[in-house]
Amino acid sequence: MIRDILLIAGKDLRIEGRSRIGVAQVLPFALLVLLLFAFALDPDRGVLQAATPGLFWVTVLFASVLALQRNFGIEAEDGIIDALRLSGIAPASIYLGKVLALIVQLAALELVLVAAVAVFYNTDFHGVPLLVAIAAATTVGIAATGSIYGALAARLRSRDTILPLLILPLLAPVLISATRGSEVALRGEAGTGWSWAALLGLFAGAYLVVGAVLFSPLLEDA
Repeated sequence: MIRDILLIAGKDLRIEGRSRIGVAQVLPFALLVLLLFAFALDPDRGVLQAATPGLFWVTVLFASVLALQRNFGIEAEDGIIDALRLSGIAPASIYLGKVLALIVQLAALELVLVAAVAVFYNTDFHGVPLLVAIAAATTVGIAATGSIYGALAARLRSRDTILPLLILPLLAPVLISATRGSEVALRGEAGTGWSWAALLGLFAGAYLVVGAVLFSPLLEDA
């Protein structure tokens, strides 16, 4: 199973490397959103720094939806979903492999965005262990949820509009928890922030289980 998961993840990452969706589309979009927030909010009044956690995770969430749309769109157009269904690999392994590949892509995106936040927003980072835990749990939660609904909407003609409508309401609790936990960490009050990290971990774990169980019928419908 681990070999199959790594095989699927490697396949998705090779597709990303050849299509350059992340580098050519998702990353510039995310950086532009952060930059526009910096222009829209006055840094001299402290509003920008206070809103930094929320702005960061909103940007990550929007960029994740864009990445999901393009990744699953390419697979649907090129018949990769049909090939996966006929490959003999367990649907749970396919799902977890896709989640792993998306985690790698999102983690790389977040590292670049953290550097951009430090430059654009002049942010001082405190509570780094808590921030790392929150980022890890949030990334897994987004990837686990997005891989389910990305497969569900892949063959729809209106997937570019349907996918955001499906995924954004479900990820609202993740956005809120990640923002609150990051605010606590940046204030240097790590103690109360671990409860937010635990909540994010529960959400991620629940969706990983649900996705592994339900991906077989989703793959057939796709």
